[in-house]
Order: sequence, then C-alpha cells, then structure tokens
Amino acid sequence: MHSTDRAKCLGSKSMAICCLLLHLFLFLRPAVSQTQSSPRYLSNVDNNSNNNERLQQILKGSGAVSGVTQLNWPQPPKQTIPDVKTELAKLNNTYVYQNAWPANNVKLGAVTAVSFDKAGNVVIFHRVDRIWGQTTFDNRNQYQEKYRGPIRESTILALKPSTGKVQYDWGKNFFYMPHGLTVDPEDNVWVTDVAMHQVFKFPPRGGDGKPLLTLGEAFQPGTLRKFCKPTSVAVLDNGDFFVADGYCNARILKYSRAGQLILFWGQNTFSGISYDVAPQNFFAIPHALTLVPELDLLCAADRENGRVQCFLSSNGTFHSQYHNQLIGDRLFSMAYTPAAGGQLVIVNGPTAELGIHPEHYNEVHGFVLSMRSKQLVSKFGPNNLEFKNPHDVAVTADGNEIYVAELNPMRIHKFVHRSLVKPMSLSATKDAPSSAISQAVADEQAPSQTVHHPSGKAILVASLMLLFAGSTFALALIFARRRKRGCFPFGARSRRHAWEKSEGFKLGGLLDRDRNGFEKLDQNASDEEQETKTLASAQFA
Repeated sequence: MHSTDRAKCLGSKSMAICCLLLHLFLFLRPAVSQTQSSPRYLSNVDNNSNNNERLQQILKGSGAVSGVTQLNWPQPPKQTIPDVKTELAKLNNTYVYQNAWPANNVKLGAVTAVSFDKAGNVVIFHRVDRIWGQTTFDNRNQYQEKYRGPIRESTILALKPSTGKVQYDWGKNFFYMPHGLTVDPEDNVWVTDVAMHQVFKFPPRGGDGKPLLTLGEAFQPGTLRKFCKPTSVAVLDNGDFFVADGYCNARILKYSRAGQLILFWGQNTFSGISYDVAPQNFFAIPHALTLVPELDLLCAADRENGRVQCFLSSNGTFHSQYHNQLIGDRLFSMAYTPAAGGQLVIVNGPTAELGIHPEHYNEVHGFVLSMRSKQLVSKFGPNNLEFKNPHDVAVTADGNEIYVAELNPMRIHKFVHRSLVKPMSLSATKDAPSSAISQAVADEQAPSQTVHHPSGKAILVASLMLLFAGSTFALALIFARRRKRGCFPFGARSRRHAWEKSEGFKLGGLLDRDRNGFEKLDQNASDEEQETKTLASAQFA
C-alpha cells in the first residue's frame, strides 16, 4: 500500500514538473527570431503528433535553467521556394486592359482609392498636387505641410464606367492628404485623411460638403479615441463600420452606426523592419479593408507582411489568411467578388527598404486568388505588363470589370474580363486606330504579328472582277479607234479592216499600259502607338 502511494506521489511530482516546463515552453514560444526563414507565417498545424517528442526533449533539459534555453524548439517545416519568374509567366491573363479609358480630359494627381456608387459610377480619391514624401511627417507623425492649406481642387471624381467621363466631382478645400474611400450600401461616402488623422462620413455625392460624422482629432495623431494615419473603412449593411488604423497603431476598430466604439483588435509587428514570421492578428500596416458577405468576414490587406487576413465581422475572431510567394512581401489592397465561388482581386507593390529580401524576385501585377483553393487563378496588368505603384483596387460584383488606382503614374486603370471583349473588324480598326479594345485583344491573342492571307474564294472573285473591267475597257478603246478612222462599228468589212490595220491586239498589253487604278488591298490593321512610360521614384503610400 505504501509503495503504491509512493508511486502515485512520484507520478504527481513528475506531472507537476512536466506542467511547469510546458508552461515555460508556452511562455518562451512567442519570442520568434526576426531572422527566421520560410515559411513566412506560422501555420495552424496539429501539434498532438509531436507531443511525445517535445516532452522528451523538455525532460532532458529539465536539470537546469540553462538546459531549457538550449532546447531545439520545433520549427515550421521548410517550403520549397518556387522560381517566381517562371511561375508568374505561367499565369493566364484573364482581363483585357482598356488603355483609352478614362477620357483624355480627366486630369489626376496620385490616385489613392477607388469604389463604386449605387449608380455604378467609378468613384476615385486623388491627391491633386500633393505628394507624400520623406519630410511630409515628422518622427511623431505630425503633418508638416499644414501651412499649404487644404487642396483647392476637387479630390473626389465619379467617372462613367463606359467612357470614363466625369459625372460629378466634389471635395474641394477640405482634404490635405487623401488616402481611403468607400461608398456604403446607402451611397454615403467614407474617406480617410492621413494628414488630418481623421475618418469622415459624407452624404451621397458629398451633399453640401459637410461630413455627417467625424472621428478622430484634426492633425493630432494618437491612440485610444484618436487615430494615427487611418487608411481604410468598410461598412456593413446594418450601418456598423470598421476602420483600419493604420500606419502607426496597426489595429482594426469596429463602430456602431452612430459612431460608438464596439471593439478593436490587432498588434503591431512592424518597427522599422518586418518580421519573417507574422502571427495571426498582427499587422505591419493594415492598408485596406474588404467585406465577404457570404461568410460574414472582414478581410484586411496586411501590407508589409504581404498577406490578407480575414476575421469574423461579428467579433473580430481570426478566420483565415491568404498569401502566395508569387505576390511577394508587399500587398497593398484587395477587393472581393462572389464570382467563381468567391475570389480576391489583389494588387501587390514594388519591393522597398521595408521587409525586402534581395534574393526575392518581384513583379508588380494584379492577381486573382480563389478563396476556396487559396491558389492564384490569373494575373493582369496594363497591356499585360507590370504596374509601377498600384495603391487600391475595386471589382464589380459579377467580376467582369476591375479598376486599379495608381500613385505613379498618376492614373486610374480599367480592365474587362476577356470573355466580354470581341475582336473588332478590319474597317473598324482603321477608323479607330487608338481603340483600346483592339490593341488589348491583339496583345492577348497574338503575341507575334499575325499576317492575314486572302482566301481562294476572295481571289476568284477579285480575278473575275478584274477580267470584266479589263474586257470592258478594251472594247471601249477599240470602238473609239474605229470611229476615229471613219470606220463603222458594224459590218464584216469594217471589222476586217479594223483588225487588219491593228498591229496585233493584246489585251494584256492594253492592261499593262493603261491600268493605273488597281492597288493591292491593305489587309493588315495599323498598329497602335505604344505609350512611353517614365519610371518615377517610389512614393510613400
């Protein structure tokens, strides 16, 4: 009996030691090295299969405190780094670039955001003459160009989807450094200004220019009830809304329709350099927001961590994340479409001093990612080339049109799904040589110049027409010569005299001598002039 109690006592002590060491293990685990390699993020793996090995490892080092620090903690499994350039080349281009959109008379500054109003207009937010540079903010995030006053011209434009012509504009003499814009289901317009550190709600089409709701304190960065360079807003159907805050605080806040704070979450993983391993609920600049209504999710573009994190919109609980090595280390924005079972349309960004790994190959594109498979479906870009500095993206609910806001070059891009684009006829192409659709279709479907050869039927018709014209011309010439010589056009003798005096009638000779109105039909469409682009220095976003 005593031996049994003794064994139980020893067993209890051993369990206590194991529990103590396990608690110590869990305490030390968050201290992840900043130099840890692939994969980039901690994966949600089942740890039960390795519990015994871990327990044995812990017990071996339990003799001293130093023994615990010397343990070889398990690392996430290594992943094979793909040949990014080769894999990118394999992706299809499923969207056709509309390079004649918008209308030429639309003058823009750096375009920071894009959304849709209830009428289907493309609503954009741009900075006009303002540039976010190295000296725009001090090291306390205070805006240094307040003396310039607000932007005098309209910062918000609504463009017609078909032509790109301006339907209405507003936002004069109010904003200092535009950033995010969202149009909610009631057509209210939500915007963020990173210089003012504020979030505004305006009535449809701007109303009288006065906001219905203002959050944050003007030009005063902070925490708690203040913001620090807020970036984006997303609005639920019931009027509750989310704010991404932003460049400094790295958090997401949920508010009621009336503007009362409900909850917030998120921690900053970014302090000058980005972490190689980014845990859930940590952000390195939550830069854009989008909603996935079918799953009741709010998704955020975790910019410097190169991923999309999605949370339950009801309580902020982490749900899933999306990343692909072809996208790279910087992901600026994403938008959701329910098309094809649910897709995220994503734009990445150029590598910079933040989180750059020199060995990583990078291309700046738009990407379509399936939320079901978490795989990239396709890519897109201006004339199937790269972007320079894309900042935001919007996609129609049916997934047929995509719009990309770009900082530099300062413009808004339009893409149409290739299933909706029809090749133009030859005559239409000649009449409109600057047509964006014809050029884009040529780029999509004909990597090398295609030479069109006439069919056999066309050659036969052309030959008969030519023979008829030549015969008619020859007969007319014969009659004219006979009249000139005083010969009657009819009668055997007259005909004989005329033929005898001729030096040998040759239809081919007549045609060779007098034909000067037949030219070869041009069957090759004229090529469009390609736009030359100037590489500008990278801007802050």
